[in-house]
Amino acid sequence: MAVLIDPPSVPWRGRLWSHLVSDTSYEELHVFAAALGVPRRAFDRDHYDVPAEVYDAALAAGAEPVRSRELVRRLHAAGLRRRKSA
Repeated sequence: MAVLIDPPSVPWRGRLWSHLVSDTSYEELHVFAAALGVPRRAFDRDHYDVPAEVYDAALAAGAEPVRSRELVRRLHAAGLRRRKSA
């Protein structure tokens, strides 16, 4: 299993947010997020936006903590990075 999470550092709506990704498959990511209780509507192209309150639970469930740059690098390497369309 290769689910990754970066530190909660993105401010939005009065909270800090992390990105949750898989460098294996979107299916793995969806299953992992559902087990954490993260709604599917939090999925954005190639990642889930998760509030800081979920960070520790994600680690306890087996997510690997990585820096944001490492998260993006591994998404690219796995061929799972989806950019916003212009």
